[in-house]
Amino acid sequence: MENMLKVGLAQMAPVWLNKSATLEKVADFIKKAGKEACDLVVFGEGILPGYPFWLSITHGSAFNDQVQKEIHAHYIQNAIQIESGDLDSICAVAKKHSVAVYLGTIERAKNRGGHSLYCSLVYIDKSGEIRSVHRKLQPTYEERLTWSPGDGNGLRVHDLEPFCIGGLNCWENWMPLPRAALYGQGENLHVAVWPGAKRNTIDITRFIAQESRSYVISVSGLMMRQDFPADTPHLDIILENAPEILADGGSCIAGPDGNWLVEPVVNEETLIVQTLDFNKVLEERQNFDPSGHYSRPDVTKLQVNRERQSILDIKDN
Repeated sequence: MENMLKVGLAQMAPVWLNKSATLEKVADFIKKAGKEACDLVVFGEGILPGYPFWLSITHGSAFNDQVQKEIHAHYIQNAIQIESGDLDSICAVAKKHSVAVYLGTIERAKNRGGHSLYCSLVYIDKSGEIRSVHRKLQPTYEERLTWSPGDGNGLRVHDLEPFCIGGLNCWENWMPLPRAALYGQGENLHVAVWPGAKRNTIDITRFIAQESRSYVISVSGLMMRQDFPADTPHLDIILENAPEILADGGSCIAGPDGNWLVEPVVNEETLIVQTLDFNKVLEERQNFDPSGHYSRPDVTKLQVNRERQSILDIKDN
């Protein structure tokens, strides 16, 4: 079993914009993964405390609008501030069950003042230590009305024997250079997290696997009209145009040959468990390796800035 890794895909709906209740639900899925002897469990984009579904159905671009201000303030109140210990309970559960975790969060970054939000993918290792926080480089379309652009600090890979894993948020997975940054660091298990839609995962999951000759895990969230809590600010306005299904899942796994190991799963809250064979990566790298024998660094080379961005550079006497 030394070449094997057991992974869990936690396809779940958050307790939308409720930080404490969603933290409990995330912890329960980690416990389930531990009972299944998973080495890694992955959650969807921004699942803690939820994706900003209101923007596209409530005139989110209306400037200086009181409705948008109040929903946004509620979002900030329920976002995660890592520096304040908001993920301590998750780290403890990961350590107890010896499960590594990739968790999509909405981060209220203290080093950027504490009032702006970032869509962040957090990696926690089996010992319960946070090893990277990747802030989404470019929020997509209406997401820019509530999320801030991140930086390259989290473009990192992590050893999870026998694999080297890395991850990106949603449409970052369509960005060739961030993918190349992870490939160049030795990634051979790619994690792609999404708010939840089969239309997003069904093509790109296999494409990245074929391009990188790596395993690709795509994990999505779920959201139904009935999942909006009763205490959501301006719930009546949100429900006016909310469809019955806002996120249908679509979590799946492709092997390094581009073929499905798990086809997209829709409309089901579940922990998907699969064992990955590392030797399959080595087999597929025989004829193509995008950062190794099939690269030409003398012709094209990528520069990556991993400095954590801040408006402050404080020097105390």
